Amino acid sequence: MTNEEILAQCADERQPVECWTRVMGYFRPLSQFNKGKQSEFAERKWFVEDKACPCSMQKVVNE
Repeated sequence: MTNEEILAQCADERQPVECWTRVMGYFRPLSQFNKGKQSEFAERKWFVEDKACPCSMQKVVNE
């Protein structure tokens, strides 16, 4: 069974998901954004920072 077939079969059980984002210190749902702000959100680049290693922090403190 393909993904499309599974989705069509379960269509009546599905519900929309609301995406929220943090803007200027507070959270807002994307559905309340105007078209310009929605396209700006779509252009954002996502990244994940590495965790600081305690051993590398020790070097900074000792120097």
